[in-house]
Amino acid sequence: MTRVRPIDPGRGWPVTAARHAYDDDFAPSRSPVTHDLAVLTFHTGGRARMEMNGAWNLREGDVLLVPAGEPHRSLERRRLRFWGLAFCVPCFAAHGGAPLLEPFERVRDGASPVVQIPADRHAHLEGLFAELERTGGEPRASSDTLDVVQRSLLTLILAEVDRASRPSEGRRGPGGGVVADALRFIERNCLGRLTLNDVAAAVGRSPTHVTSALTRATGRSAVRWIVAGRLAEARRLLLHSDERVDVIAERVGYADATHFIRMFRREHGATPTAWRAGQQRGEGRRRDALASGARAPRLAPRSES
Repeated sequence: MTRVRPIDPGRGWPVTAARHAYDDDFAPSRSPVTHDLAVLTFHTGGRARMEMNGAWNLREGDVLLVPAGEPHRSLERRRLRFWGLAFCVPCFAAHGGAPLLEPFERVRDGASPVVQIPADRHAHLEGLFAELERTGGEPRASSDTLDVVQRSLLTLILAEVDRASRPSEGRRGPGGGVVADALRFIERNCLGRLTLNDVAAAVGRSPTHVTSALTRATGRSAVRWIVAGRLAEARRLLLHSDERVDVIAERVGYADATHFIRMFRREHGATPTAWRAGQQRGEGRRRDALASGARAPRLAPRSES
């Protein structure tokens, strides 16, 4: 059975990067997992074997692309070193990044999820990851520029992967079927007035078929995928703008602010206003700690792909 493993993107713009190192050998995962964010790993040492629509060997210089909702599991790892990155696809696409998501779409349609980065680009790509990880640990405040910086670094990383994948872009694969088509449509449209019926019409299936297929393949229904994308963008707006909650609700696809507040509280245990205030108090304590010379806590998750 496929399990959903959410990735907490931390504070601010919904993207996170972290370096991972494992000196131990690793027993195969018993069951596949899916993530609610798109995941990219850049391997810098050791080796690994992953299962995702086939089995794939990963070595230094390889990038593994895991689209949101794609079931996968670890089969083997040996002294593994890699950079991991996770990001919210609807949020990135809404800011003009959709063309750079094409490598992920090819994976959904059956192409290889492994992209080989040319050796002369390894150092540059590592530098982008390191800078993105560093910005994730900086204190921030409403309306600051860190979300713009993070989005720019993510754009540069995805551009490197897109460039490296182009020689094989003709081998797109037979198509991913209703699950891939539904997820693709949701990611591009969930910040508007999107319903399950709209998704079903877009992929030419009944609403019941679509939500059953998604739940079976990803562990999450179509409606839950829509909500996840909307709330990720809502969190960004709450932290990096001074907009009112009702305005944010409208911007992420909710005509009724009360319904948005109810959905947000269900997912996060607090209203949008209370969540925003709590995050701001946390940032204040963080800035005070940094000013006093205390070491900043590590916020990037160490979840595996």
